[in-house]
Amino acid sequence: MSIIVFGSINIDLVATTSRLPIAGETILGEDFFKIPGGKGANQAVALARLEIPTHLVGRVGADNFGEELVQKLQVAGVQTENIFIDETVNSGVAMITVDYAGENQIVVIPGANGRINQEDIQRLSQLLPTATALLLQLEIPLDAVIAAATAAKDANIKVILDPAPAQESLPKELYPLVDIITPNEVEAGQLTGFPVDNQESAIKAAKVLLERGVKCAIVKLGAKGAICATAEETLFVPAFPVYAVDTVAAGDAFNGGLAAALYRGLSLHQAVIWGSAAGALAATKMGAQTSLPDKLTFDSFLQERAVGR
Repeated sequence: MSIIVFGSINIDLVATTSRLPIAGETILGEDFFKIPGGKGANQAVALARLEIPTHLVGRVGADNFGEELVQKLQVAGVQTENIFIDETVNSGVAMITVDYAGENQIVVIPGANGRINQEDIQRLSQLLPTATALLLQLEIPLDAVIAAATAAKDANIKVILDPAPAQESLPKELYPLVDIITPNEVEAGQLTGFPVDNQESAIKAAKVLLERGVKCAIVKLGAKGAICATAEETLFVPAFPVYAVDTVAAGDAFNGGLAAALYRGLSLHQAVIWGSAAGALAATKMGAQTSLPDKLTFDSFLQERAVGR
């Protein structure tokens, strides 16, 4: 059995600066990095590094970036045979600025990710009989996200949706297809229409998402922890205190840790702890896939904090 990730594959062009620029401002940067990214690819690598059998379904362009991206995924242990090489368009690119506090601004050019269509859904569907979960994000066309969630639901496969990048609304038919939704503060606020910045507002947002049809809503509050709500219970998981240098891919690491725990048969509560631990570790390193922890690092982190594995 395996987990399927269906989503974007990007090359991240990362600039570090002392502070983020305001509109119309030019500032000098410090360093530049070229790092494999894309929320789909990041989540696939997060899972593979935790030694979970993982398939990634998506697209790259027939360019040097695309070739490099697939090679990096293979090195990480991701199964890539269902990544389509699209000769009509460039690979996806994300331009990222990160300040000394670890905050970031990101502009994504979808490229091949924007061409994902029914052909990709067909490749995905062929994998579903041997899968336990499907991870989705919003860096590919929304129609494809809905079609993938529908196919997974029809196959009785758990659907985990990371509603990022943030959107003001999602089609109402998507929510009942989702078993677990994992917005951060900004995304939860966009989806619900009110500010989400503490435990109280996160619980309120989670309950709104449950009313829309999801089975479980996990609202990530960064350093303030995470709220997890189902119809039966609402629980709070504190954040792991770390020195954050870059929050890029911390959310992807969270979903990888969450899904890995569920794959291992752990409880939902324990899965949120695993997600929080993976996200915390990712925030301590620069870059997207380069920041995602391997199993030894992850297990040691939990063991040092007396958290069960």
